[in-house]
Amino acid sequence: MPKARELGVPFEGECGPFNAITDVAGVEVGHTTLIDGDGDLVVGKGPVRTGVTAVLPRGKQFDPVMAGWYALNGNGEMTGTTWVEESGFLESPVMITNTHSVGAVHEATIAWSYEQNFYSPRFSDVFWSLPVVGETYDGMLNDINGFHVKREHVFAALNNAKSGPVPEGCVGGGTGMICHGFKGGIGTASRIVTVQDKSYTIGVLVQANYGSRQNLMISGQPVGKMIPDLLPQINQKASGNRDGSIIVVVATDAPLLPHQLKRLARRVPLGIARVGGMGADSSGDIFIAFSTANEGAAQRGELSTVAMIPNDQNTPLFEGTVFATEEAIINALTAAETMVGINNNTVHAIPHDRLQAIFQ
Repeated sequence: MPKARELGVPFEGECGPFNAITDVAGVEVGHTTLIDGDGDLVVGKGPVRTGVTAVLPRGKQFDPVMAGWYALNGNGEMTGTTWVEESGFLESPVMITNTHSVGAVHEATIAWSYEQNFYSPRFSDVFWSLPVVGETYDGMLNDINGFHVKREHVFAALNNAKSGPVPEGCVGGGTGMICHGFKGGIGTASRIVTVQDKSYTIGVLVQANYGSRQNLMISGQPVGKMIPDLLPQINQKASGNRDGSIIVVVATDAPLLPHQLKRLARRVPLGIARVGGMGADSSGDIFIAFSTANEGAAQRGELSTVAMIPNDQNTPLFEGTVFATEEAIINALTAAETMVGINNNTVHAIPHDRLQAIFQ
């Protein structure tokens, strides 16, 4: 499916070659997508419209990255963030799934790390792990109480993670998600920014499952008001009918310390706001940012010397985060396809022809 730029939607800033979080060297992304069954909801059987997404900061090697996180509205979950806050490092992959599969994904990520010797040789004697797992709610389309995400699906997402182009839309953890009344899901984008005559990359990946149609803005145009039809068709009240959430992962190769990465995460809501997000009461808006610079900084037992960009020079990185977040959300919309889920509930994809007409 085309990215929004390919449909003629204009954006601020220069993107990387893949216009994805994987434009940050070393970052890998993998998905497992689960789609099965049709018709009425039978808890435990389906229909199934869900999955899991994995973001590996340095691929399948253990070298913790400096990180910071921020929650605009906390009606959601991202495990492991208390240790990120305390230590300043992200030590695991970032996993994203549906609300009721957080426990299964958390356990399976620990199992994968153990079986793959991911933390070797750091924890050769005593093994422990606090994985980062974020979630958004897909119970309008998916049998969320059927717990269909299993260990093998988590292992597959991690093992298949790779650099390069990232599948978007109805994939991985984003399979059953809804965004601004259209089919949403996974989206990604990147920006190349210049700080002190040196280029750095900002990459963003979102799982977009939030927002009302009337507030949808795309590149300054009130698209939600221009396309007021094609609203979700909910034939039977789904379990836990509520506003959704958004999880955002920000990656950069710029040398930033944890407090600076938290500042980056705090700029994510500005990108969401450009698309019309309001941080609704029932929305879990949770963001994590990490830097792949300063390799080896988390080594134990010796003095570490690290680099950092001065705070006074951070504004281009803030701007890149805002613009990449905005575009990643819109890419999630344009990549998604119309989906029929439980009880024949139907969520329509944003119509490409009408979107193109707006910007022509």
